[in-house]
Amino acid sequence: MLGIHGDNAPMNTERPAFVWTIAGSDSGGGAGIQADLATIQDLGCHGCCVITTVTAQSSVAVTLVEPVSAAMLMAQLTTLLSDLPPKAIKIGLLADQTQVALLADWIASFKIHYLSVPVIVDPVMVASCGDALAVDNCQDIKSAAKSALDFKPFKGLIELITPNVLELGRLTHSDVSTKAQFAAAALALSQSLDCSVLAKGGDVSFGCTDILDDTHAQTHANALDTAYKSNGWDLELAEDYLVCRQVRASSELHQNGRFWLASQRVNTRHNHGSGCTLSSAIAAVLAQGFVLQDAVVVAKAYVSQGLSAAIGLGQGPGPLARTGWPHDLSRYAKIRQCCDNGINQHLDVRSDLVATVLFATDQATDQATAQVRIASTLPQNILSHGFKVLDADLGVYPVVSDLTMLESLLAAGVKTLQLRIKTDISELTTAELAESDLGKSALSRCESGEPELIGSELEAQIQTAIALGKHFNAQLFINDHWQLAIKYHAFGVHLGQEDLAVTDLAAIQAAGLALGISSHSYFELLLAHQYSPSYIALGHIFPTTTKQMPSAPQGLAKLKHYVALLQDHYPLVAIGGIDLTNLAKVKATGVGNIAVVRAITKAKDPLAAFAELSQAWEQCSLSEELAVKHELGAKHE
Repeated sequence: MLGIHGDNAPMNTERPAFVWTIAGSDSGGGAGIQADLATIQDLGCHGCCVITTVTAQSSVAVTLVEPVSAAMLMAQLTTLLSDLPPKAIKIGLLADQTQVALLADWIASFKIHYLSVPVIVDPVMVASCGDALAVDNCQDIKSAAKSALDFKPFKGLIELITPNVLELGRLTHSDVSTKAQFAAAALALSQSLDCSVLAKGGDVSFGCTDILDDTHAQTHANALDTAYKSNGWDLELAEDYLVCRQVRASSELHQNGRFWLASQRVNTRHNHGSGCTLSSAIAAVLAQGFVLQDAVVVAKAYVSQGLSAAIGLGQGPGPLARTGWPHDLSRYAKIRQCCDNGINQHLDVRSDLVATVLFATDQATDQATAQVRIASTLPQNILSHGFKVLDADLGVYPVVSDLTMLESLLAAGVKTLQLRIKTDISELTTAELAESDLGKSALSRCESGEPELIGSELEAQIQTAIALGKHFNAQLFINDHWQLAIKYHAFGVHLGQEDLAVTDLAAIQAAGLALGISSHSYFELLLAHQYSPSYIALGHIFPTTTKQMPSAPQGLAKLKHYVALLQDHYPLVAIGGIDLTNLAKVKATGVGNIAVVRAITKAKDPLAAFAELSQAWEQCSLSEELAVKHELGAKHE
């Protein structure tokens, strides 16, 4: 039986997440409800619809817009909720201010019982053909183009709004001609509606309402290029600005950040329904448990590949193609964290290395000062080829904090390990403190009122560990303490996302050390990729008690997506709660390596535990290899 995207994978029998689209009907089938439902299904969810407006629409014109009655709008919402409650809601075309008010009141009531269900608003005002859609009680559709709905009734009720350039200017009553003005308007909108904002700059170069054939577009492109670059825009890029505002379930590092998301512009006129597709894709990804930043970058990649495969159907712009979950890394945007003015003048999306050194929290409150973290590394100082390429996969990768255990594993032939010495004893349980040499010393000093860690002791332990790694010819990674790793010539360093902004990565690379980076989401995975590390850790997959985690467990479904995206680019390491009971399921996602902590450090016999884990992992690999050979043989019979 075929899978959801027509491949030979087994049909998924689990009940899909329900995603609602509250929007208008496009009789041409390229945008609105029709585009939303196609997108939602294509991304693995079940779509339900609440129709706000019926339009007489083709690829070249909108001739009539007719709102449904208030009674019909409310009946659809009530009937659906009683049987098919949503995991996410996308709101598109609302015909007039009355519908805005009715829907805002309903969402306020809905959120009492469904607080965690995200609501995404796409403030649709103008069709791709240039005709107005929100009639706002105006009989003349064309004159209605000068008006804009007031979305302030949604303040505090929605998670994200996704205006394009024209819509952003109308919603904020501001000039958005320059990149700086565009970013400032997005931040202002975030503050006024108390939500995150994805301001879409993909159509900034040609204007939102133009229908340009390819020849016309190319003729104007050269003339516009100089003008737009002088305002901060790059004609070759589709740049969106994401303002995060207290994003639920996100790492504290990013939950109030601001980011430019830049990808190569797709030069096509067949973009009908691109805004509808983006917002409904965001809702579909959110419904499957991803955080908002993840949903945005996945949806942006989905739109990019949909534009690339789009074809014309009528005389006007054609709709986007539905191409399934995006697993092509080249479709994903480069991410740029922003300073206070929202602008960084040195964005180079063509580089594989991250081009940012600043992170600022959103000035969403009346506080005048935002906390800014400045990196000591300028990315242009990092060589373009990135960090050391590992010769082999890591296999089962132990992470230990005890020198005695480290030495015993090395002596037993383990070739890749990580030393993770926690310098904050508040992260350690009493049992962990009592079990490790460093922990015993730290605990005794804590009880006697001494500092929790003496620098010279930490240095001595790391120096010894590195010497042991060299003696046994092993790949030993030092967690966090990169200065000491450089000083004593370690094989590699492992860093968390929070460490990247305050670490001299150029010094690590110049010293010839390998680099591993942790990630907890699509967004963090893409940030890690921009540094071209030696490997990327994906986690935590299952609940873990070894350290306080900034995010929820990722789970196997997410891990499978991460692996599909990056398996051809890096050694990938799954970490977090992995042991013999779930090892086979982890292997089935396609990930090549696992990092283990408790499964070894808490075992009565760590060496035996490692041997058992390694054997089980190899057996999974062998079974997988035999299954592939069997499948290939069957195809050739």
